[in-house]
Amino acid sequence: MSNKLPVLDLSAASAGPEARARFREELHSAARDVGFFHLTGHGVTEAETAELWRTMRAFFALPEADRLSVSNLNSPHFRGYTRIGDERTGGSRDWRDQLDIGAEREPRVPGADDPGYWWLEGPNQWPAALPELRTAALRWIDRLSEVAERLLHELLASIGAPEDFYDEAFADRPHLHLKLVRYPGSAPDGAGQGVGAHKDYGFLTLLLQDEVGGLQVEAADGSFIDVPPVPGAFVINLGELLEVATNGYLKATNHRVVSPAGTRERFSVPFFYNPRLDARIEPVPFPYADRAPGVTQDAGNPLFAEYGRNEIKGWLRAHPQVARRHHADLLTEGTPVG
Repeated sequence: MSNKLPVLDLSAASAGPEARARFREELHSAARDVGFFHLTGHGVTEAETAELWRTMRAFFALPEADRLSVSNLNSPHFRGYTRIGDERTGGSRDWRDQLDIGAEREPRVPGADDPGYWWLEGPNQWPAALPELRTAALRWIDRLSEVAERLLHELLASIGAPEDFYDEAFADRPHLHLKLVRYPGSAPDGAGQGVGAHKDYGFLTLLLQDEVGGLQVEAADGSFIDVPPVPGAFVINLGELLEVATNGYLKATNHRVVSPAGTRERFSVPFFYNPRLDARIEPVPFPYADRAPGVTQDAGNPLFAEYGRNEIKGWLRAHPQVARRHHADLLTEGTPVG
């Protein structure tokens, strides 16, 4: 991995056979060798992005009481506002606050014989003091879903797989997830963990980051390299389910955020493109399958082909207060919390 992520232009996929072939070759290389890249040519306009930034900053400028009115402690679905330091990664606190938003749905309360991951489906919480947030956030989810669907098709085609292989898994009630995140500078104790090193649970993550920087990606030698912002680009990374789908040919890559210095704020908006919770991710057929080394073996982070199982394990660990308040029955010895 070099010190600069590849920059890929999605519009090249519509620019004729030669341009599309070059784009797919570059995409194949970036996804196999790095697992991270910048994406331009996605069609999301500056005006759309500026409106999201404006609304997001307005939310974090609300009085604390307004933000806490939508605390995720109120939600068995892990939706809502998380206070600074209340989320955990790798057992340590993340020095950030955030608002978790998903597809707007009726709550699904699992029965005695249903998987616990159905708790992840339900309604969002919206602050009464900022009604325009609901419109902006749900519009962003719809907009980025279009980009992510197109990118996933191109990615599968780039490795020689049927580009529509996972369409059925996304066709009904995909589990779409958006975070509005603020990093408020360094923690008082000097700890630099904005968010600790981790991998994402699903298929694709599309990240919008501001100009401050702080995102770092793990290289093959275990060191972390900076990912400075590229104007107009999303940072794309592959999640654990694509590693499962390709038996390790494509790998999810560890990444983290280092807190900005002093009291400088950093804002970012990750969008997670994931299939429906009960989708079982069958191995995708592709001509390089004999080169696949197998999925990462980590006793502390087992990978599951059933998407909901892969997702719920992360939420229970990352949000221990919500887990203890609403889901004590889902906690086991094998599910570390906090």
